[in-house]
Amino acid sequence: MNELRSLRKALRRGPVIALALSVSLAAVSPVTAQSLTDRFKSLFGGKSDEPAQPKPAPAPGAPQADDEYDCPQVTVRAGASTYGVGANGKPAVGNDVRFQASISKMARECIRNGGEITAHIGIQGRVIAGPAGAPATVEVPLRVAVVQGGVGEKVIASKAYRTTVQMTEGASVPFTFVAEDLSYPLPSPAVADSYIFYVGFDPQALSPEPKARKRK
Repeated sequence: MNELRSLRKALRRGPVIALALSVSLAAVSPVTAQSLTDRFKSLFGGKSDEPAQPKPAPAPGAPQADDEYDCPQVTVRAGASTYGVGANGKPAVGNDVRFQASISKMARECIRNGGEITAHIGIQGRVIAGPAGAPATVEVPLRVAVVQGGVGEKVIASKAYRTTVQMTEGASVPFTFVAEDLSYPLPSPAVADSYIFYVGFDPQALSPEPKARKRK
């Protein structure tokens, strides 16, 4: 009899528990609850509050986002989260800093086309003018790579990019860049979980590409 009474009390409390749960979910930070689609809308310039439109069925043989493939996580490479430039070739320290760039947000999407993956990597950051004064335009050097982690880390694909930021004196200017052409072979299920996308600043990306040797 006591067990029956306890069960009835629990059932009567059910709606209250459900209501508390719904309030708890509603209190989650929008950034925490933000879906990958919303993150990409914000990074690619769309409005995150627009309702998601249903995707049309892909044409036969056309590349498509692969729901079964686990798109690697994206993170900033250690030591490559900031990029600073000093005046007259000096280290970017103290009053000699002309500007400093940092990465604040990232997003990724993987599209399978046969045995190949094409990654779309979104990077959002900010360039802050320093005491030495920033130039009118700043070239931000970036690198995106997909790496197989483990004891012996292996670079699967890597590509350097540049994006130009228009500056104003004493300003803090946001920038957004999307790498859309990083492709690599589809990994086997045995190693797919060890893949990771690394992003970061790479000053070498500003170096001119070596000229092709002329044939004799």
